[in-house]
Amino acid sequence: MKYYKSAKEAKEVRDAHATKAVADIICQVRQQGDQALKDLAKKFDHADLTELRVTKDDIKKAYEQVDDKVVESFQKAAEQITFYAKAQLDCIKPLDVQSPIAGVELGHRLIPVDGAGLYVPGGRFPLPSTALMLTIPAKIAGVKRVAACSPANKQFGTIHPATLVAMDIAGADEIYTVGGAQAIAALAYGTESIKKVDLIAGPGNRYVTEAKRQVMGTVGIDSLAGPSEVLIVADETANPEYIAIDLLAQSEHDAFAKSILVTTDESKVPEILKAMEELAAKLPTGEAAMQSFEDNGTIMIADSMEEMADIANDAAPEHLEVHTKDPVEYSKKLYQFGSLFIGEDAPVALGDYCSGTNHTLPTMKNAKFSNGVWVGTFLKTSFVQHITKEGLKNLSETCMTMAHTEGLAAHEMSVALRLK
Repeated sequence: MKYYKSAKEAKEVRDAHATKAVADIICQVRQQGDQALKDLAKKFDHADLTELRVTKDDIKKAYEQVDDKVVESFQKAAEQITFYAKAQLDCIKPLDVQSPIAGVELGHRLIPVDGAGLYVPGGRFPLPSTALMLTIPAKIAGVKRVAACSPANKQFGTIHPATLVAMDIAGADEIYTVGGAQAIAALAYGTESIKKVDLIAGPGNRYVTEAKRQVMGTVGIDSLAGPSEVLIVADETANPEYIAIDLLAQSEHDAFAKSILVTTDESKVPEILKAMEELAAKLPTGEAAMQSFEDNGTIMIADSMEEMADIANDAAPEHLEVHTKDPVEYSKKLYQFGSLFIGEDAPVALGDYCSGTNHTLPTMKNAKFSNGVWVGTFLKTSFVQHITKEGLKNLSETCMTMAHTEGLAAHEMSVALRLK
């Protein structure tokens, strides 16, 4: 393997300034509640908020501001996401089994968290797709209370209408105009208007991620997200233009986005780079995307198809695209990824919006030990045992011997007393 193009030194996504700034925001929210959220909205989002919770009238107005075709696209995407989430739920079942030891019945119950807080970023553009991706799995899991937060949009002075519509279509129970680290603090600790939740899910910038890190343990979190990333594996049959646009699509996210190409055919790389320049010139985001690729993009030349798979598995990327002669067969060699896109007609964009799989995914090699948001994110698998007198007798000697060995006399006696 050799590098055709290396990324520049990685930009720092966590630093002492962000850590302290977030800690200060969390402290302010815990001490001042709603007032802190309003003050911070004015400071960071330039929004004067009288109420934090979005009303039914606000949602109705949002529908009036969003084109019918856009609303229809949200509804169709919601149908696919719902279909996939229900199929996932069908894969996990409560358990109730009789042990080989008489009188001992074991099992587990799938219990949704009572309250889930979902963070939908605002940033340069609205992200209604994230509202769908987070809310629908939570509702399918059976979460009773889903509270969604998103920052005020500068143009509208409240959550962007498209995001509001998506939140409503997805079934959010409560919607709040709160963004940034302060939203995470409010969901974790509660304020006068926002009741605290049990679990927080959703992506965000480094301040949101740092806030999730700092409240983790007080509440559950889905993951700590880093910069978005794609890795494309390609052989001599790959379409250079498809690869070029997919690298640009990833790079246009932001200045931290990582786009990686691993190929066995070095001769096609100049053609891919030329196509990137030509396509970027046609895009309003093209200049920023090219700069992001210049800073963070990587191109590697693999000596073989086997080495290419090894590189991909070691990278464990958030998104993994397969552009090879027999993509289905080759994909069997790949097992470390957040979401896999098989074949040249499966761009990441489909997974981002409407194929049905979730786009809130592990980054920074976390795919080696974790997965993206899914129905199971919002479920607890809680263990159950039903022991009869016969079961107690059959387990007693083992239990008392182990308790005695560990010096836990009350444990031993808790069984012994019941045997009398």
